[in-house]
Amino acid sequence: MLKNVLSRLVSQTVRLRRHANLAPSVQTLTACGRVSVRSFAEVKDDVPPPFDPSLLEVLVCPLSKKPLRYDADTSELINEELGIAYPIVDGIPNMIPQDARLLQTDAQTPSAPAQ
Repeated sequence: MLKNVLSRLVSQTVRLRRHANLAPSVQTLTACGRVSVRSFAEVKDDVPPPFDPSLLEVLVCPLSKKPLRYDADTSELINEELGIAYPIVDGIPNMIPQDARLLQTDAQTPSAPAQ
């Protein structure tokens, strides 16, 4: 039994030495073709991806379950009934109610200051 343990130990150390000897050559090969991840991350698209209006057929407001209207100027999905707008980020509608914006209506904003 001791002989088996010793032979395993010797064979394991030989494998480790072979692997350790190959490691510097592998490192030099990968260093030549290495590309910084930053170079890809720093590229910014000036134009956000467009929103696909066909999604309006299946998307509804998560609160009222009513259809939404797409406003291309503000890039938002608007629920007229509740007066909230869901933002569209990178072409993906953010339908989380906590992230929705309340719309200002003419009835809520006074035209003249109260005295």
